Amino acid sequence: MTDLTAFSLTGRTIMVTGANTGIGQGIALSVGRAGGKVIGVGRSAMDETASLMAQQGAEFGQVRADLGSSAAAQAMFDAAWAGHGPIDGLVNNAGIIKRVDAVDFTEADWDEVMDINLKSMFFLAQSMARKALGENRPARIVNIASMLSFQGGIRVASYTASKSGVLGITRLLANEWAARGINVNAIAPGYIETNNTEALRNDPDRSAAILGRIPAGRWGVPSDIGDAAVFLLAPASNYMHGAVIPVDGGWLAR
Repeated sequence: MTDLTAFSLTGRTIMVTGANTGIGQGIALSVGRAGGKVIGVGRSAMDETASLMAQQGAEFGQVRADLGSSAAAQAMFDAAWAGHGPIDGLVNNAGIIKRVDAVDFTEADWDEVMDINLKSMFFLAQSMARKALGENRPARIVNIASMLSFQGGIRVASYTASKSGVLGITRLLANEWAARGINVNAIAPGYIETNNTEALRNDPDRSAAILGRIPAGRWGVPSDIGDAAVFLLAPASNYMHGAVIPVDGGWLAR
């Protein structure tokens, strides 16, 4: 008989970056359903997420921050730890994408994506580890990778570079921290119904080509990612370190 407490986040505080929409919102709601308290981080208001969390009786706190600055991200994390109590899990979900031909890609397009998707992700993980190790507390870190952690993509140079980096850093941090009580793993979402994929879904040719390759025959929804995140944040995944879980409807299996 399955011990469902192994999948419970009751009594745990989880920080989710980019929790205002899409995958981040889906992760926050899944964590709430599993009994966890969520600290949502974003540069815009998260009122919709707060309302949905309240409807399911889950605790949600909002923190506004510009994750384009790693220094601001670190200061935000330290303030959240002080204001909300110890944080048990961190989900590095916040990310942006720029779609431009490689020959036209600007340095600004490169830097903006890398700063949020990779640089701040690393330094938030570092902040989490410093606090957890300093207080001899266990911790969970879940990084959101991508299909483009494995594939090249088209017209998304900085995004592909950043998400390849997310997977590499996940493995490195697991190597350094696994024996010290910190689990670091990643989820690689497939094609999910979010703002980031709206342009693809609105392009009949691209949408049909994408669906034609997905064995499940549908786009994913944010809760598909959220429920996988709960597993990686819960005791059920105690012996998982440096793993990446594709949640892609079978995309990589083709």
